[in-house]
Amino acid sequence: MSDSAVNVTSVMLVDDHAVVRMGFRLLLEGTSDIRVTGEASSGEEAVRIFSELRPDVVVMDISMPGIGGLEAIGRILARESQTKILVLSAHEDAMHARRVLKAGAVGYLTKRSAADELIQAIRQVSQGRTYLEPGIAHQLAVQQLGGQKSPVEMLSEKEFKVFLALAKGQSVQEIADILSLSPRTVGTHLYNIKQKLGASNSAELAIIAIRAGLLEP
Repeated sequence: MSDSAVNVTSVMLVDDHAVVRMGFRLLLEGTSDIRVTGEASSGEEAVRIFSELRPDVVVMDISMPGIGGLEAIGRILARESQTKILVLSAHEDAMHARRVLKAGAVGYLTKRSAADELIQAIRQVSQGRTYLEPGIAHQLAVQQLGGQKSPVEMLSEKEFKVFLALAKGQSVQEIADILSLSPRTVGTHLYNIKQKLGASNSAELAIIAIRAGLLEP
């Protein structure tokens, strides 16, 4: 945990790309109050290492093979409910931000953000405050004021991951391999997704994803 004498915040980086983690580590090592004490390349590894390191802040991607970031957030918080988790994602839509905040993360930042914004975000969440990238915060505020609610919000976390993969054109077998599920289980998720969203095929799922801001048209 933090060394109160020098007020250093310990951070664990979670991203499946080693080069990305290296870049973040080099950036954070340039500060005097943030120290990277561990890295993980998957959600499963993050959960395991977290128990050993107990970092002050977990900086986590959500699009990773295996259980992914959303499931990892839930498992980490189940072990230590006060953990500060900052999601650093390539997704620039409010839908992903809303889902990670609902899962218990306290911050959301996109990977296109300036380097100093990541440092600012880590410092803020380490103090127990929520941090949202301004553009994401604006999207969420507009949607809330307008009373907008996407039907995609009815999906469970696993269904949401399958939905996105299907909308992007991936096959049932590809999704099964990526998520470590059986094709039959993916097929069950697909059936439930279509029922909840009122879609009959992958093309309609793609349209729904585009309307929700999850895919580029």
